[in-house]
Amino acid sequence: MNEEKQLNKKINRDILKWIIVGVAGFIVVALIFGVGMFVGGMKAKFSYRWAESYHENFAGPRGGFLGDWRQLPPFSGDFIESHGAFGEIIQINDSDFVIKGQSDLEKIIVIKEDTILEKGRMAIKKDDLKVSDQVVIIGSPNEQGQIEAKLIRIFNGGDIKNPSGFPRFPFF
Repeated sequence: MNEEKQLNKKINRDILKWIIVGVAGFIVVALIFGVGMFVGGMKAKFSYRWAESYHENFAGPRGGFLGDWRQLPPFSGDFIESHGAFGEIIQINDSDFVIKGQSDLEKIIVIKEDTILEKGRMAIKKDDLKVSDQVVIIGSPNEQGQIEAKLIRIFNGGDIKNPSGFPRFPFF
């Protein structure tokens, strides 16, 4: 009988030990799950807020991306010209220049060695650029918010009104 009591005590201790280990393991798993839920919730909250205010942070459409979706076409000022610009040169520096574009927005245009500069159909050099020239720039945005020009074309008033150089009404 004494042996039976000792065996029962040992079995009870083993069962109690496994129950405690199981409960402790469950608590650890629940804590890890809770931390994962908290971190995931914080990431989702950030992502949601970032998407909600994207147009404010990065100068997107004034009324948000959907705004008044029934209004067509969209406002002309809603989209940013990140791959090109049109405007008047207001300052010329060594490797770049500043233009004043739509809505008096100033943009820095970087001239690289492979940039093509043209006036009409003639190739020109960087030194031929002058303040108050009207230019069209096609390029790529860089990380500083500047446009790295691939093509710069200078226009004068006559080029814009009559781009081909031919009379508009050749038969009259």
